[in-house]
Amino acid sequence: MTIVGRSMERKSGYHKRRCLLLCTALSLAPAPLMAAPWVRSFVVDKYEPAFYYGGRPGFEKSGIIEPGVDCPGGTLPMLDFAKVVKTPWRSDEEVASWVKPAQVADLETVHYMQERVLTYRSFRRDIVSYINPFTAPDPGMPSVIGKIAEGFNLDGNVKTGGFADTRGEKGIDNAYYRALGCIGSFRGVPFTAAMSVRSTDKMLEGMYTMVIRLSGNKDPRNDDEAILEIGYSPDRVNKQTDGRASTSYSFRIVKNEQYSKVKAAIRNGVVETEQVAELHTPRFGWFPNQMGDADFHQGRIRLEIGPDGFASGLVGGYRDWRDLYSEDTFTQSGSTIETRDHHDVIGMYYALKRNADGMPDPKTGEKMGISIAYRVKAVPAYVVDPEGPLSAGLLASDKRATQKYQLMRKIFYKGISTATIQPNPKGSNEGAPQLRQRADASWTTSNGERNGLRDSTPPIGPSTMLQQVNNEEAERISSVKPASAR
Repeated sequence: MTIVGRSMERKSGYHKRRCLLLCTALSLAPAPLMAAPWVRSFVVDKYEPAFYYGGRPGFEKSGIIEPGVDCPGGTLPMLDFAKVVKTPWRSDEEVASWVKPAQVADLETVHYMQERVLTYRSFRRDIVSYINPFTAPDPGMPSVIGKIAEGFNLDGNVKTGGFADTRGEKGIDNAYYRALGCIGSFRGVPFTAAMSVRSTDKMLEGMYTMVIRLSGNKDPRNDDEAILEIGYSPDRVNKQTDGRASTSYSFRIVKNEQYSKVKAAIRNGVVETEQVAELHTPRFGWFPNQMGDADFHQGRIRLEIGPDGFASGLVGGYRDWRDLYSEDTFTQSGSTIETRDHHDVIGMYYALKRNADGMPDPKTGEKMGISIAYRVKAVPAYVVDPEGPLSAGLLASDKRATQKYQLMRKIFYKGISTATIQPNPKGSNEGAPQLRQRADASWTTSNGERNGLRDSTPPIGPSTMLQQVNNEEAERISSVKPASAR
C-alpha cells in the first residue's frame, strides 16, 4: 500500500471515530423541554348578575337610599301598592279596601288580598297583567344612568353600549344592568345583593352545580391554544362554614344542553374565550323551575386565575329578554315577586323591552336579546367525565313546577308575539286564592283551606268587596275566545 493510501485510511478512521463520539454525545445530551398536557378545574360557588355598584352601603342623603354614580336617585324604594294598583276603573276607596283593609287584621290574609289586586291592573278588570303586561301602562321604572359597567364589547363597536369598564375598555354592552340595576334586591357590592345571596345559598345547598374545566398543552398560565368547558354537574358542592365551597372535590360534568366547549387563550393567568354564536351554561336562579340553559348568543367568558388557584371573572352575551322576564316572574307568581322582593314586574317588562340591543327578529327587526353579564367566583376542583350518560335530575314536585313554569312562559310568549290577551290557565300561580269571609269575620281561601289545613267552618260570602272580582273570574273562565289588545 502506498503512503498516500495509508494516509487516507488514517483520515477515514479518524472521521469515523469523531462521528461516533459526536453521535454518542448527542444521544446523551438532555432532550429539549416539550410542553406537557395540563388540566385545571373549578367549581363555581358564587354567581350573580354583574351590576356595577356606585353607591355606599347604608348611606342616605335627603331620604334617598344609597345614591351613587350608577343610580343618583338611589336604590328604588319599596313599592307603594296603592299607587301601583290605581287604574282609571278602580276608585281610591276600592284601592284602600284591598291594599289596607281596615276590616282584616290577619296579615296573611292582607298579603293574599294585596297579591290578588296586584294581579289585575290592566285596562280591563279581567286581564291577568303578568301574563299580558303589554295591557298595563308603563310605569317608567328608573334605570341606571352611570357610565361604568362590567361586561364585554359584544358587537365590537366602541361607540355602542354606552359603558366603559373599570379597566377603561369602551363599548361595554350590559343593557340588562342599565334596565334593572337600581332595583334594591339586585343592587349592592359584589355578591351581597338579596337575589345574589339567595341564588348562591341555593347553589351551595345543592339545587344546582356549575363546573369549569380548562385544558391545554403549554404553560397553564400562558397557552394560546387552550380549551374551556363549562356545564352542569349532578354532584353537590360541599359548603364550608365560611360560606364558600370546599376545594379539591371531584365533580362529574354533564354534556347536555347546559354544556359548552370553546377555544380560549391564556395570558399571564387571564383566560379569554373566543366569542361563539351560542354559549350554553347553567342559569342563574333560586328555584328549581328556573334551572336550565342560559343560552347566551355571541357569548364569551373571561376568567382570571390567581396564584392561589382560585378563579373569578365574567360570563356574558345576549339573552332573550322574554326569558329573563319569565324566569323572574313565573317561577312563583308575579304578585309574589312584587310583594316579597318589591320588583315592579310590569316596569321590568317595559324596561327589558326598551333596552333590548341584540338578536333582531328576522321578520320584524325587533331586538329580542339584551346584553348581559354574570360574575362568577370558583374554587379549585377536579372535573371529570362520567362513566356513562348523565342528565339533570329533578324531584317529582320540581318537575310539576317546571312544567307549570314552561306553560306560563309559552302563554306569555304567545300573547306578546300576537298582541292577543291570554287567559289565565288552570293551575296557574297568578292571582292569589279567592277569599271568603266566615260568620266569625275570619277569612278563608276559596278552597276552604286556612294555613294549609282543611277548614270545616261553613263560609258565608264572598264579601261585597270580593264579589265583583269573583264574578269576573267566573266570566273569564267561561270565555273561550281570547280578546285582542290591538
